[in-house]
Amino acid sequence: MGQLAYQSLRDAILAMDVYRPDADLRLDEKGLATALDVSRTPVREALARLEHEGLVQIVPRRGVWIVRKSKAEITEMIRAWAALESMAARLICERATDEEIGSLRALFSTFEDDQVRLRLNEYSDANLRFHQRIIELVRSPVITSLVAGLLVHVRGIRGHMIGEDDRAERSIVDHMHIIEALEAREAELAERLVRKHALDLADDVDRTPARWTETPRPGDNNPGAGPQRKRRTT
Repeated sequence: MGQLAYQSLRDAILAMDVYRPDADLRLDEKGLATALDVSRTPVREALARLEHEGLVQIVPRRGVWIVRKSKAEITEMIRAWAALESMAARLICERATDEEIGSLRALFSTFEDDQVRLRLNEYSDANLRFHQRIIELVRSPVITSLVAGLLVHVRGIRGHMIGEDDRAERSIVDHMHIIEALEAREAELAERLVRKHALDLADDVDRTPARWTETPRPGDNNPGAGPQRKRRTT
């Protein structure tokens, strides 16, 4: 029961956009136990494990909140992601089939250059799938495990940044160059392009005022409150 509760809660948190302005970040222990059809003991144990992993914060007598990272923490996480994803790109050149690499190009086959801004939410979904697919294709349990702890935060921030300035248009150009390098099996080039793509995001985050990265104060009635923006996921 304890492992089931832990895995269910962890999967649910990782699937969230925790930086969405209206995200409900408070977790109700009793409600979770009811939803999972378990007693409160395995839920408490699961929350303790999740706190150890840095996904939730438990405040005695006040409650449990899903954690948002500060801007400084987020930029460090993106830089860690850059290292992992760029290594994955190098290994894809050695391990993936032509068909598997072709699946990356297929993600963007319906987007013309002038349609990205008009179909931003659709593009964002494809963009997220692109980055996840790079990790999948390498078939490395170690890289997959390390990336899992970063995904919930990196994905959410990408969602908020994709609409800034011309980032979406730059993004699809970067992706096409990455795909071309992978198709040509140019490992060093693919690694360098993927790393630069992620580090550019870190630089953009660092330059952008971002109230949505502030950690909610325990006890806030609406810890997800912030500037109202449409949800985007990249």
